[in-house]
This record gives sequence, C-alpha cells and structure tokens, in this order.
Amino acid sequence: MTTRIDARFAQCKAENRPALVTYVMGGDPDLSTSQAILNALPQAGADVIELGLPFSDPMADGVVIQMAGQRALAAGQTLLGVLGMVEEFRRNDDTTPIVMMGYYNPLYIFGVERFITAAKEAGVDGLIIVDLPAEEDEELCIPALKAGLNFIRLTTPTTDDRRLPVVLKNTSGFVYYVSMTGITGAAIKSRAAVGEAVQRIKSHTDLPVAVGFGIKTAEDAAEIGKYSDGVVVGTVLVDAVAKSLDHGRATDRTVAAVSELVAELAAGVKRARG
Repeated sequence: MTTRIDARFAQCKAENRPALVTYVMGGDPDLSTSQAILNALPQAGADVIELGLPFSDPMADGVVIQMAGQRALAAGQTLLGVLGMVEEFRRNDDTTPIVMMGYYNPLYIFGVERFITAAKEAGVDGLIIVDLPAEEDEELCIPALKAGLNFIRLTTPTTDDRRLPVVLKNTSGFVYYVSMTGITGAAIKSRAAVGEAVQRIKSHTDLPVAVGFGIKTAEDAAEIGKYSDGVVVGTVLVDAVAKSLDHGRATDRTVAAVSELVAELAAGVKRARG
C-alpha cells in the first residue's frame, strides 16, 4: 500500500530535492488562525505537514513549542479539534501528507482504537508519538500500521547500530533523525556529523531519512538537504507565530509570517542539490 507520505517522498526524489517537512501546533494561537496557517502551508511550499497535538506536559519540546501548546490549550484545542483541522484541510487538499505529532497520554485517554479510526476518517497519514519506544509497539504502532497509518520513529545521535534495527523494525513512511541530543530549538553543532549519521541510518533501511531539530534558515535547509531526504522545520515556524501576536492575539501578519518563512525554506531545499 502506497501512502500519501510514500508518494510525496517519491515525488521529491524524482525532482532531485529533499522534502520540506513543516511543523505547526494545532490550535496556536487560536483555532481559526491555526486552521488558516495549516491551509496555507502547501501553497507556501510545504511538502509534508506535521501537526502538533497540544499536551500539558511535553518532554522533548523547547520553550517555544511548549508555549505554543499552552496557547492552543488555552484557546480550547482538543484531540478531536486537531482531527477536525485535518478534516477541514482535506476539503481542499487530498495530496499533502499530514502527520500528527505528540505524546501518547491524550491518545490513551481517548482510546487507541477510537483514535485510529477517527484519524483515518479525518485524513491523517501518519503518527509521530515521541514517548512510545519500540518495546511498546503493540500499544499503538502495530494497530496503526494495520489500519494503514504510517508510524514514523525518531532516531538520535545516541541510537547506535545495535539499537537501530529495533527502532526501525516497524517504522514506515520515513525515519526522523533528531540531529542532536536535547530539546527542540537548539542549534546544530556539526553538519558533517549529521551527514554521517544519515548515511549510517540508510545502511539499515530503505526508508527516506528526514533531519529535524536545529534547522532555522533557508541556508540550514539547503545544507542539511544535501545529506537527507527531508528537512524538518518546526521551532522557527512556531516562533514566527509567537512574534506576530499582539498581546497574545493573532494579527493580520500571523498567517503571512509563517507562509513567507516556509516559502524561504522551500527555496532553500530546492537549491540543496543544485
């Protein structure tokens, strides 16, 4: 079965460029503005969209994304609300892949079977659940795969060659390589080391490898895109939302601030292999 994620990475490969994977928080800074941001991403140049599920106790997120989650929760966002955003997005876009990214607790409370059914119906293509290790695959990963959802796994600089096969066993769609130890929003210390890590992962899998954490500019995207099949950008986009606000409220610059930055990053990935 070929998913939207498979098709999009294949398309980018045929165009000899990495995919631009963009992350935004579902519901930030408010429900209607967040929907407008999501809807605008493909035209701005996003190839794959990661849609964050706000959670009160995130473990891997830096301050910028933590604050976005708090704004979304304060605006009344829920798991059903995020799924509703995907459903609304699908009214006009049936090709851009959407990956829901978050933590397991809200899904567990909602009910795994109920969530998987609702996600498929809404038009979600894949899941990144950062606090479910491979040892817990029966919990969500296997049921999701059986339902036709991709399950994207994170690998890090500390995922050694003994651990990689375990992590990759049930991974599908693409592999998300976290370019550093630590939280979102930090800076990449060595681009060469990232390239070496991507090649090491590729020796274990035929899946595309996308690199995230620390990519902030079009130059970063172009450089990291030389080594990878995808470039994941999140914190800088979420920060663009935050900086556009006026006393916590969206302005007429909020959607444009994100779209313009995505367009710059998309130009960066297009020249990655030029």
